[in-house]
Amino acid sequence: MKRFCITIISSIIALCASAQVQCEDTCSHVHGIDLSHYQGNVFWETVGDNSKMAYVYLKATEGGTNVDSKYKQNIDLAHRYGLKVGSYHFYRARIPQQTQLKNFMAQCRPDNQDLLPMIDVETKSGLETEEFCDSLFKFLQLVEKAYRQKPLIYTGANFYDHYLLGKLDSYKLMIAQYTKREPVLKDGRDFEMWQYTGKGKLNGINGYVDKSRFMGRHRLREIRFRHR
Repeated sequence: MKRFCITIISSIIALCASAQVQCEDTCSHVHGIDLSHYQGNVFWETVGDNSKMAYVYLKATEGGTNVDSKYKQNIDLAHRYGLKVGSYHFYRARIPQQTQLKNFMAQCRPDNQDLLPMIDVETKSGLETEEFCDSLFKFLQLVEKAYRQKPLIYTGANFYDHYLLGKLDSYKLMIAQYTKREPVLKDGRDFEMWQYTGKGKLNGINGYVDKSRFMGRHRLREIRFRHR
């Protein structure tokens, strides 16, 4: 029985140790997180003390009227505790582009941004691919004109390969793929960032958080917001 108990305890310790080892513990890339109201109240002082997390993207808006309920609180506190902060908008292709831009700009104010605005592109909203792309690029052009720089685009590797292949060459990308192997896009293009898990753990955040990192030689300076 004693030997059995020792074996069980050893297995638990091994599992716990394994669970605590995360990507940022084993590589030298620049890492960050993105979050929204789903993470609830974040202990930003604790997050800010984590030297391995260099940046955070915060959900600001979605579609034409949705505003993330934690955005204002999160951006104020993230800045207070020293993180480089960017804001993102979840794009809904059926909603008029100007309506979505107005919603995003009401929250994502240039003076508060350290990083490029990011557009989250995950759904065609039931549109045919050509119609969806027409809608999306009209919006991206409006965002670029409003902020005087191209936004960063977030999308999944599969979504990109199916609907956006070869269409985003002039945009910086954050690609989501929750595998141990790095994403490879079908057109072979380079991209700046990889969101490698939706189940990251971080002191100061209850539950899971999305984690990302820069690829290869890409660095944080490449997505800095240019204040003019």
